[in-house]
Amino acid sequence: MLDLRRLDRLNLVQRPFSHRFFGRLLHANYRWLPGVELELENASVIPSGPVLFAMNHTDRYNYWPFQYLLWHRFDRFTATWVKGKYYESRLLALFMERMLQLPTVSRGYLITKDFQSVLGRTPTDREYELLRKAIDARAVGAAVAALEPPDVPEMLLRKARDPLGVGYDPGTGDYPDYICSLFSSMMARFVALNESARDTGLDLLIFPQGTRSVRLLPSHIGIAQMALHLRLPIVPVGCNGSDRIYPGSSPFAQRGRVVYRVGTPISYDSLSSFHVPDGFIPFSAKAERDHAKAFQQIAALVTERLEGLLDAEYRPEHLASAESSRSSDRFV
Repeated sequence: MLDLRRLDRLNLVQRPFSHRFFGRLLHANYRWLPGVELELENASVIPSGPVLFAMNHTDRYNYWPFQYLLWHRFDRFTATWVKGKYYESRLLALFMERMLQLPTVSRGYLITKDFQSVLGRTPTDREYELLRKAIDARAVGAAVAALEPPDVPEMLLRKARDPLGVGYDPGTGDYPDYICSLFSSMMARFVALNESARDTGLDLLIFPQGTRSVRLLPSHIGIAQMALHLRLPIVPVGCNGSDRIYPGSSPFAQRGRVVYRVGTPISYDSLSSFHVPDGFIPFSAKAERDHAKAFQQIAALVTERLEGLLDAEYRPEHLASAESSRSSDRFV
């Protein structure tokens, strides 16, 4: 399980041996076994310093050929955002750590994992809805309706525990405060890891649509918050063809052709009309409430730039919301 202790253990280096070792394995796959044609168009526009690469997410592994090209041609390395749920398996988590995969969490993820730790099951849709509503309200300082049995299980509210790195003592605080504190602690560490990546000289690789889809989906606002906080340029990268060399769960690429098109970087200065006051806390409910319009406009700009870099089959038929589910199922 992803917890605060695991986040604290993550260590970033400029030229990770794990990336170079894995890159040599990919080299054999892409060059000879069975051979993959890779193209990186317009790479000359990539700034020399650390950047935020924003890429569409067509399949499980579509960032691997891109990372391979960055290493093979430019000796550049990335730290990549991934969902916290991919740290559930011990072996996969170890691989993720070694490959500098930075796990993000959400309040929904923490509600679900904490609920499972207490009750051994996921919350029902009704339970999740009540818990999420109370926590979202507490996060912005709004009034919270009391959580009471039988609407939510009594054990969830009464049992002291520390499954994820921040303790819950029902004698000194309530459940919404516990989840809000846990989320704040984990996301503070996540932000610190992104700062460390920048300071180490690593690029950050982000899938702003947040989930896999052959056709482009709308970008979430996380990339906007991190670009403003780190003051790094956003470099859009359109990935075309990776879903055909990685059609399923196998990490071994089939023969095919992948084209990455690099778009004009979106500099921090070019986003001046969307700048927010210094000192805002990325991913905090308050920042997302107070600066929602700016974050959403930057996210929409990223989506627009990505769309222009994609072949027709990867462009959206219409940009439906990527956040369609409000149940806890997507966190497991």
